[in-house]
Amino acid sequence: MVTGSEEGSGIRRRGCSCSKDDFLPEESFKSWGNYGRALKATPFRLMDRVLTRSGDQAELQVKTRSQHEMKKTLTWWDLIWFGMGAVIGAGIFVLTGLQAREVAGPAVVLSFVVSGISALLSVFCYTEFAVEIPVAGGSFAYLRVELGDFMAFIAAGNILLEYVIGGAAVARSWTSYFATLCNYQPNDFRIHATSFSESYNRLDPVAVGIIAIICLIAVLSTKGSSRLNYIASIVHIVVILFIIIAGLINADIKNYTPFAPFEARGVFKASAVLFFAYVGFDAVSTMAEETKNPARDIPIGLVGSMVITTALYCILAVTLCLMQPYQDIDINAPFSVAFDAVGWGWAKYVVAAGALKGMTSVLLVGAVGQARYLTHIARTHMMPPWFAIVDERTGTPVNATVVMLVATAVIAFFTSLDILSALLSISTLFIFMLVSVALLVRRYYATGVTTLANRNKFIVCLALILKSSIATAIYWGASKDGWIGYCITVPIWILATVGLWAFVPKAREPKMWGVPLVPWLPSASIAINIFLLGSIDKDSFVRFAAWTGFLLVYYFFFGLHASYDTAKQYEGVMTEGGEWKKIEEGDASMSTNKATRVGGGVDSKQGST
Repeated sequence: MVTGSEEGSGIRRRGCSCSKDDFLPEESFKSWGNYGRALKATPFRLMDRVLTRSGDQAELQVKTRSQHEMKKTLTWWDLIWFGMGAVIGAGIFVLTGLQAREVAGPAVVLSFVVSGISALLSVFCYTEFAVEIPVAGGSFAYLRVELGDFMAFIAAGNILLEYVIGGAAVARSWTSYFATLCNYQPNDFRIHATSFSESYNRLDPVAVGIIAIICLIAVLSTKGSSRLNYIASIVHIVVILFIIIAGLINADIKNYTPFAPFEARGVFKASAVLFFAYVGFDAVSTMAEETKNPARDIPIGLVGSMVITTALYCILAVTLCLMQPYQDIDINAPFSVAFDAVGWGWAKYVVAAGALKGMTSVLLVGAVGQARYLTHIARTHMMPPWFAIVDERTGTPVNATVVMLVATAVIAFFTSLDILSALLSISTLFIFMLVSVALLVRRYYATGVTTLANRNKFIVCLALILKSSIATAIYWGASKDGWIGYCITVPIWILATVGLWAFVPKAREPKMWGVPLVPWLPSASIAINIFLLGSIDKDSFVRFAAWTGFLLVYYFFFGLHASYDTAKQYEGVMTEGGEWKKIEEGDASMSTNKATRVGGGVDSKQGST
């Protein structure tokens, strides 16, 4: 436990205070002179942050900077329902119609399979980290431990973007199904602002209203949110079963011809966008800090919920395309309109109600997860520490929850679903790819254990895995009918993975639960995620680049200096046993000189690579 954490972390016990020191308490921002000197030292500080990696214990100990602990109330049962509640929402009820009609046809079921495999591979990688580093930071904490502060910050910005955009997309979809339930068109509930551009001129006050309600629930109690999620998810599953049974009763096998009108390219292009349907499971990993038994509960909760979700998605996609010819599928409320088309008009209200329940669960779990990401990021001072405060009474990060949902509401008010879904998929695939890379680093590289020769072999193999995956994605995007490129890039990926498996010894083994088939599984996750990125349109990459540019500007002027000051301030702090540790730098070495023995369960990682 860190002593004097109130003053050292820059967080004050003053309720809802909003002074400068609540946001920029670090030494670099005490005066303009200090700030000028900090800016001059930017190259040195950047190099320090790029080369510095945190440690498992460091991530666990920064929890003390939130003033109060989050309450451990969740079990694997809670996590399974949170997982399904986080995932089954707008992706299946809205994007299925759009992708089936315009991109993949009935073969959209294969798109869900490809996206599901990619998501499941990422789930395995997340699970090992969440078990061994059970903190609220999720992938941000995992990347900070393995890839360093700078890469973690870039990922953190995209994590926050992922949640804001995902929540906004679901909130706008909520309006669409609410309109169907009320027998109106979605735009009847939106305000048409003619002075705005086409993708931003349908203002959605209903979406803002549902986000406000979700915000209130999320700040009151995590366990209360879990119970509400139970109810909503159970109703949702009942409705899904109704859709499957009633839909198959009205199925016509002729609607499945042609099966793949847009061929393989359409299948993979739809997969990249439909990855949106699986976004949300990473929110479950952020709840590790509130889980009673992370080693048991997290693997069951994450993997179990993903397997169930993928199966339901595939069956629902088959059902929809059997009910209607793909050309007639509605892109706003596909299942409701499909039942109306087969003469079951009353059923569309059941479907709309179930979809609303599902999307409410997605919004709720997303609100819980995104706040915990921001909380942990703020604990490192990459974001203002005011966001890290956990309310003593509710045990929830109130500040982070409110701010994230306000941002979500603003985006949801203006932006159309097609813009949101494509940009969301880029951020998500990018982060999942980085987590898979981080897992390989965790297994094959540890300072003080990995020899120079093995480190160089590892770097070569990892670089070849990444480059061959990128080359495959580029070739897929550039060549519509070619195949020769794959004969070069795919064997290189296979040989690089074989080389990693055969010639580079592992630096550590998992202590409690580990990803199977390493390095094959994380290497496949890297390849699939990058391949799906190659199927996303150019405009989405332009928006992604603009957001990343904004993140870099913020980091160089604020985040870098705040996190650097905090790291140096905590380089030597007193532990409860009276020993000194560099907790922010990740120096987990013990006074007994046993830190070099990885197999014995002691983390040998030092402060920098």
